[in-house]
Amino acid sequence: MTIEQTIEREQGDVAAVLRCQVSYHRICEELNKVIVGQSEVIEQVLITMLSGGHALLEGVPGLAKTLLVSSLAESLHLTFRRIQFTPDLMPSDVTGTEVIQEDPDTRQRGYRFLPGPIFANLLLADEINRTPPKTQAAMLEAMQERQISAGGERHRLPSPFFVLATQNPLDQEGTYPLPEAQLDRFLLHIKVGYPSGSDEWEIARRVTSGQLGSIEPCMSGDEILELQELVKRVPVSDQVLGYAWALVRASRPGTDEAPDFVNQWVSWGAGPRGLITLILCAKSRAALHGRHHATVSDVEAVAKPALRHRIAGNYAAQAKRLNSEALIEMLLDAVPSDKRYEPPAV
Repeated sequence: MTIEQTIEREQGDVAAVLRCQVSYHRICEELNKVIVGQSEVIEQVLITMLSGGHALLEGVPGLAKTLLVSSLAESLHLTFRRIQFTPDLMPSDVTGTEVIQEDPDTRQRGYRFLPGPIFANLLLADEINRTPPKTQAAMLEAMQERQISAGGERHRLPSPFFVLATQNPLDQEGTYPLPEAQLDRFLLHIKVGYPSGSDEWEIARRVTSGQLGSIEPCMSGDEILELQELVKRVPVSDQVLGYAWALVRASRPGTDEAPDFVNQWVSWGAGPRGLITLILCAKSRAALHGRHHATVSDVEAVAKPALRHRIAGNYAAQAKRLNSEALIEMLLDAVPSDKRYEPPAV
């Protein structure tokens, strides 16, 4: 690529980032017709989609998690399917199954694959932790490889493909913990909290008076794919990459970089996928806010949803009631953001 072509491409990327910011505000405006507040949750979900990953939304029942995902699908003009996960749900109910079909002309019988509801651009896996691990594991290949294997054949999923799963807190009745391998497939673990007092007032006013608007689509699947490629080209300085690298390295007990509290209270820390997630999501957040470069502030903003399911406290931490959220806050305090980071020597 010549210098002129490089300059032209960079100018085009800067313009594309500004269009991304405009689209982000349009999507937020559409979602605000039916969703009150939750701006941080909406931002994190869109960061997940621009990064090409999947998200796990956790919160108590009744916080509009399902409504948020279905409304987002309307605003993005994507094919949308919803699976209600229950204790008796089978893997074939998610991925699809093979059935025997008879040819009306030759009378010969053969197997034909019937796609399951997972064959959609946006899949809402509702209350995913209410189904046993066997069915949860059926989604691993789809989430990682974007394909389904059945009858010795591979079936590609549509592109783009996102899984937005909701789960209730694990201490509630009838829940199964997600396997660690599946948790790591989720790019972000997003916490959905109770609304503020003013937001809850507005929710009650709108719902009881029927003042919910209709959502208009404002972004297509092709545009999302283009933005995903744009995010990959957003530059990241060694300073930003080094800060994310230092956070991940410091989260691992028994290493030279680990602070004392990590060795004392952490069972295991984030792996390389955690570092990749921090960088990708920081770049996506920068693009959503109209910036053609990621900053340390972007890394700090996505640190909790990116790492809360990748850092596990031990029994000593549980005894002190220190969850992954508290451990990440301690990490952010312990790792200096203004330090000059250099690539490690080989």
